[in-house]
Amino acid sequence: MKALSARDAKNGFGSLIDTALQQPVLIEKHGRPVVVVLAVEEYERITKADLDNRSEQ
Repeated sequence: MKALSARDAKNGFGSLIDTALQQPVLIEKHGRPVVVVLAVEEYERITKADLDNRSEQ
């Protein structure tokens, strides 16, 4: 997973999107992790897996 500062993410937003399509990107603010940016397909895969796991219980 690649990590970027919030400033670098803001200044290179197009590049952030391109990278997030390939792998999740951790955004840090003041050196602390705050959010992860990921492709829609990956988000859908994760949330579907979570819903599937809940329905099995």
